[in-house]
Amino acid sequence: MAFKPFDLTGRVVLITGGNSGIGLGMAKGLAEAGAEICIWGTNPEKNQAALAQLAEIGPKVTASVCNVADEAAVETAFAKTLADHGRVDGCFANAGVGGRGTGFDDMTLEEWEHVISVNQTGVFFTFRAAAKHMRERAESGDGFGRLVGTASLAAISGQARGEHYAAAKGGLISMIKALAVEYARYNVTAHTLLPGWIETDMTQGAFDNPKFVSNVSKRIPARRWGVPEDFAAIAIYIMSTASAYHTAETFLIDGGYDSF
Repeated sequence: MAFKPFDLTGRVVLITGGNSGIGLGMAKGLAEAGAEICIWGTNPEKNQAALAQLAEIGPKVTASVCNVADEAAVETAFAKTLADHGRVDGCFANAGVGGRGTGFDDMTLEEWEHVISVNQTGVFFTFRAAAKHMRERAESGDGFGRLVGTASLAAISGQARGEHYAAAKGGLISMIKALAVEYARYNVTAHTLLPGWIETDMTQGAFDNPKFVSNVSKRIPARRWGVPEDFAAIAIYIMSTASAYHTAETFLIDGGYDSF
């Protein structure tokens, strides 16, 4: 018999950037555990493709086209999610963009602001809507919530030509620790995920570079690249009641890269 706290039947999980990569990997795992899933993404075709995969698993799944850097779009999409599912128990702020690999002293303000707008301000908009909903539910006697942000190994290591990306992801860790403290009284926990080198659409450019593959693969003790499915189990644990007393954690999932 499966460990009962990992049965997520009746829970509703929102995942931004949930139509591919790590977001979709978590969505599949959470759906298999019984949770209803709502994914947000900017690409309608990818949303529909993800929905088709998730629908085969079972629980109710929906999708909304949403650019998390747009405050009004986030508020509209969150209202639709509540209308479709009735509640949001877990909010995984996973949507993100990479930088162009521009040298720092050649970086434009436009590029800096684009990365910050999605990777940091977009998380603020998303978490603000979710936290308000979770607080109001708790005040009415239904306290439960999970706020989870996808940061990056870049948040704790030096990423040359990626200062904007690193700054946004590093700030995410601090934001989430503060949320963990502020919302603990409402039975809401908050965590940050720090992926290492994971094969996704966003990292494909790096994996297409033979020099990168040769140099970096030697530093991964697990002797393989990460895949989106590597994030399913941690998402289930966080959403479960088994993690009720565990908050403000920074989960480093990198195959041992940072420790080597």
